[in-house]
Amino acid sequence: MYRVLICDDDRAILESIEIYLKNEGYEVITAADGIEALEMINKYEIHCLVLDIMMPRLDGLKTTLKIREKYNFPIILLSAKSEDTDKITGLGFGADDYVTKPYNPLELLARVKSQIRRYVSLGSMKKSDNMLVSGGLTLNKETKEVCVDGEPVKMTAREYGILEYLMENMGRVLSSGQIYEAVWNEPSFGTEKTVTVHIRNIREKIEINPKDPKYLKVVWGLGYKVEKY
Repeated sequence: MYRVLICDDDRAILESIEIYLKNEGYEVITAADGIEALEMINKYEIHCLVLDIMMPRLDGLKTTLKIREKYNFPIILLSAKSEDTDKITGLGFGADDYVTKPYNPLELLARVKSQIRRYVSLGSMKKSDNMLVSGGLTLNKETKEVCVDGEPVKMTAREYGILEYLMENMGRVLSSGQIYEAVWNEPSFGTEKTVTVHIRNIREKIEINPKDPKYLKVVWGLGYKVEKY
């Protein structure tokens, strides 16, 4: 669901970062300098940018300034310079994080995950008609993907249908009958247990503690709702 742009004039570094990110399920695109990066940003929706500072044509700092004129997705700067003044300069130009070369690829991966999670959970990500968001819970109606804090969640077609229906009616209490008729598209006589089982399965997948759910709540005697955050 999430797309990461890597920008570095060192092909070996690009390929190394790309392998780690793709193994974690991210879509990855690459650029060799700031000008190429800006072209990619105008062409694709970007959820995180890993950007080298020292590059030909347009360096990372000037690229960051250009990006911040229009976009607010997270930017992680890469640099061979480790002095605090360089870090402060990078962050002052609008970057969200700063990683010094050489770096541990797993640490960089963790920082990318953290930045995307914060970007999504704080609601900074531009929301479209196809994106339903409640805190760290996101549902993309176009791609049929569900994520919690940036991590994809696998669901059956019925589970996805129930969650989509509840999120389209965020904050509203819906009875088992209403849910069944909307998702199964047939009368709901004696179907309460079927809905209950599916709700339990959804909670197991999207809640940190299913017994004390944050998102999918039961309103006893009335039905279920997804809280709006």
